[in-house]
Amino acid sequence: MRNRRSLNRSPSAARQRGMSLIEIIIVIVLIGAVLAFVGSRVLGGKDRGDYNIAKAQVQTMAGKVEAFQMDTGRLPTSLEELVTQPTDVNGWLGPYAKPAQLKDPWGHPIEYRTPAQSGAFDLVILGKGGKIRGTSVDADIKNQLSLDDPE
Repeated sequence: MRNRRSLNRSPSAARQRGMSLIEIIIVIVLIGAVLAFVGSRVLGGKDRGDYNIAKAQVQTMAGKVEAFQMDTGRLPTSLEELVTQPTDVNGWLGPYAKPAQLKDPWGHPIEYRTPAQSGAFDLVILGKGGKIRGTSVDADIKNQLSLDDPE
């Protein structure tokens, strides 16, 4: 006496069906759209993060230039003088910076100008693109305060 039900498919299995090709395509398109949105936010976040790091870096470098001036009585002629002691200077207590700190987050050298347009010196980071007068993360970043500026 065999159970007849065991020979036949269960009624619920007969009613089940797989996903159609259209349903699979719709799911793949939705997943792709979500990944594209998340990816653009993550990658854009890195650029914004690097830009914010560059803003902090230019202010930190300005402090190092000012420390050099306080110790030696003069501004450095180039940022390399923050790393290695110049031969014609007394009172140098450096190194004030490491060689890697003389480059922005994108690998471009930080521009140092003395005399400056305003103040004792200018430090300029040209943004991600490394070109003058960019927009967004390509915008120029300048130090906000130097020794000659009033607070």
